[in-house]
Amino acid sequence: MKNRCKKGLMLAFVFSLMFLSGWEVAKVKTERTVGVMAVSGQAENWGLGFGAEGTQPTGNASAKELKQYNAYYVGSLDKKVIYLTFDCGYENGNTEPILDALKKHNAPATFFVVGHFLESAPEIAKRMVADGHAVGNHTYHHPDMSSISDIGSFQKEMDDVAALFKETTGSELSPYYRPPQGKYSKENLAMAKELGYSTFFWSLAYVDWNVDDQPTKEEAFEKLLGRIHPGAIVLLHSTSPTNAEILDELLTKWEEMGYEFRPLSDLTEV
Repeated sequence: MKNRCKKGLMLAFVFSLMFLSGWEVAKVKTERTVGVMAVSGQAENWGLGFGAEGTQPTGNASAKELKQYNAYYVGSLDKKVIYLTFDCGYENGNTEPILDALKKHNAPATFFVVGHFLESAPEIAKRMVADGHAVGNHTYHHPDMSSISDIGSFQKEMDDVAALFKETTGSELSPYYRPPQGKYSKENLAMAKELGYSTFFWSLAYVDWNVDDQPTKEEAFEKLLGRIHPGAIVLLHSTSPTNAEILDELLTKWEEMGYEFRPLSDLTEV
């Protein structure tokens, strides 16, 4: 038991460092307006540029460019719809309050899980399925997937998560993929598509992953209410105490703004 706890703490620390390296780059991009670029062959960090309040942000690539790879970062501009997604690197007691809030609002979500989460929190994974949520692939070890050039190694990271999820829950993993740290390349997107996955980036997120430096409720609402927009794919981390605390109220406020919550399948089935 002591060794297992040490392993969990070590993995949590490693995931924090990974999120730090990826999010610091992404954070710089979100604080300024960036031009819309075509998907390139080079590795990139997903980033956003925000304009007027209530409008969709621009991304590193346009929705049209991404669609050829079955990849998405935002939904329709014409519908006040929000797609809720959560990245689950490890479990620290905040996922169940998040699930409680989602259930209260009858709000579907997608949880992108890694191998360690399934190993350490199988009952919560089962609850995600029982509550009607989708569970997607965040890779087994959370590596920089843009550094993987061969399909075999790429596929193993994906297949190991899918196999453990099936073993744990008895259900098939949803064919949704989120690149760790938002790092990607044209080749990665093509490989994910070849394996039958749709790739999901995001159009709204905030720095919520650092459990030792959590945003206040006011800071969270400033970002998440001020930058919400039609078709938003929202990325939140299930490790965040702030998210667990505010989600019920946040969902209420979004509803009061006229938004409804829809599953990612709405986008893939169009």
